[in-house]
Amino acid sequence: MGWRTLSVTVLALGMAGGAGAYYYFQPPVVTVSLATRAPVSEVVYGSGTVEPVRWAKVIPFTRRRVVELCRCEGQGVRQGQVLARQDDAEEQAALNELTARLEQLERDLDRSDKDMQKGSVTKQQNEQLKTQIRELNFRITAQKERIAALVLKSPMDGMVLRRDGEIGEIAGPTDVLFWVGPPTPMHVVAEINEEEIPKIALGQRAFLRNEAFANRSLNATVSQITPKGNPESKTFRVYLLLPQDTPLRIGMTVEVNIVFREKPDALVVPAEAIVDSAISVVNADRTSRVRIATGVRGAHLVEVSGDLAEGAMVISPARTDLRDGTAVRVDLLPDTTTKANPGDGRPAIDDNAAPQASAAPLRAAAGAALSDPDRLTEEVNQAISAALSARVLSIVNDARRKADDPAAKR
Repeated sequence: MGWRTLSVTVLALGMAGGAGAYYYFQPPVVTVSLATRAPVSEVVYGSGTVEPVRWAKVIPFTRRRVVELCRCEGQGVRQGQVLARQDDAEEQAALNELTARLEQLERDLDRSDKDMQKGSVTKQQNEQLKTQIRELNFRITAQKERIAALVLKSPMDGMVLRRDGEIGEIAGPTDVLFWVGPPTPMHVVAEINEEEIPKIALGQRAFLRNEAFANRSLNATVSQITPKGNPESKTFRVYLLLPQDTPLRIGMTVEVNIVFREKPDALVVPAEAIVDSAISVVNADRTSRVRIATGVRGAHLVEVSGDLAEGAMVISPARTDLRDGTAVRVDLLPDTTTKANPGDGRPAIDDNAAPQASAAPLRAAAGAALSDPDRLTEEVNQAISAALSARVLSIVNDARRKADDPAAKR
């Protein structure tokens, strides 16, 4: 048994040494992506909030205690309908005082008119009473307006979209008690970086994303661009009109992707495959550098044109350490490709990487070969596993494939 163990150990060491030499002189392995045709688009990103196209805030003019508040949230209202009242006891007391003074002045004027006929009151004295009455009437009118301002009314026909505050609270000009307006149509008010605003134009399509509707297509159209930007946040306000059947609700926040350039069918490669306006392709197991021109550029994929065919194997990420004409080995490619679906709210092709090769299938094949009990004894399995831990997985896999190939045996 000892000689058998020693023989297995020698075999394992020999295999590990041979595998290392084999690995050293083998061409390098590169991962590749297929040059594919897909719809591409460039987008401008922003964030926004869903709002009605027409709406208004109902805010108190003065700071007073709320004594009446309608329970009308979500209900339809008419313009001028009373929504809330503030405490007007102080204003009413002042009005009563002014009214009493007016009544007294009017009685005094009546007597003055009679006395002026008798000659006991001059015309000038009579005119002074009339002037005081006119001034008092102006003050009474102003006081009534102050009292009316404590009654909060709906500024338009529509719906009470939201109500805040409670009876007994003190509310002032900084407190919004009601949001009122027609619930439809709605739009998104988005903030766009000033560096991107020159790309935005009326009528452009936009794709929206909200976590509440992650699997639904949310679309909008640019309907208005605010001429003046905000110098503090360095953004411009852009309005995106929503369709009538949108599932979004007022007050929701959304991510906005406005499409400013697109092509329905373009040849694309991963952005990481491009270096200095060129890419490296694998043809007949050798690299070849191809000059290209770029077009629509996304976060992951880029439109390219030049001497490049659809289906070409493009080295991705780019390997600047490989010279033109270098012999390479290509890792396995997946059978399918994934193209973008702009309608899902994502920025076109940007969130989809091109199909890329992986070393995982190679390692899986090696593991399957090592687990075959008809070929390998348990002790040899252990010895080769030690070699695998020294990063020679691909060498063992190549050896097993050659052993299974009848042509290689002949």
